[in-house]
Amino acid sequence: MTQPAPLVIGIAGGSGSGKTTVAQEILNRVGASRIAYLPQDAYYKDLSGLPPAQRAEVNFDHPNSLETDLLIQHIIQLKTHQPVDLPVYDFSKDKRTEKTIPIEPRRVIMVEGILIYVEPKLRELCDIKIFVDADADLRFIRRLQRDITERGRTTESVIHQYLKTVRPMHLDFVEPSKRYADIIIPQGGFNMPALDMVVARIEEMLRNA
Repeated sequence: MTQPAPLVIGIAGGSGSGKTTVAQEILNRVGASRIAYLPQDAYYKDLSGLPPAQRAEVNFDHPNSLETDLLIQHIIQLKTHQPVDLPVYDFSKDKRTEKTIPIEPRRVIMVEGILIYVEPKLRELCDIKIFVDADADLRFIRRLQRDITERGRTTESVIHQYLKTVRPMHLDFVEPSKRYADIIIPQGGFNMPALDMVVARIEEMLRNA
């Protein structure tokens, strides 16, 4: 018997909207053993070859900062039941490490990131497109907390980056991509009724696959 095609779920939304919280909730409730999880953050381009001054000017919120072709290739490999090696990115040094994480094919492929609906080829691979929405002030506060605690940034650098690239790129790319979503979840990972419906829909699709 041929294996059923995996279900591909996209989770997009602005930086700090609660995408990762929604993804983790789906992993917990559907079962991590049934999901191949690909965070778009792992696919940033390696900038180690650039001088520090040039590296500092890179816009991490623009689609060109990501190796989207590799992400698309990995999704296609998983859809054809082939394992992939997920890159590991070091945000404190703006470079891809030598480590990778082996990802085995699963019944569900979950792709999460701010820009996954911007690229048509990537968007078309998603069977369910979820957009996680949240107010701009909450998104900024969450990003500030994350970048300081997890990525070694200073408050000043986070504010500078937010005003220079994060906010403009959100308005240019992320917010317009919301129109491609099948499901919009306001309040991020705290919207339990919406999460209940999403998980129920995923379970139903898996039963009927």
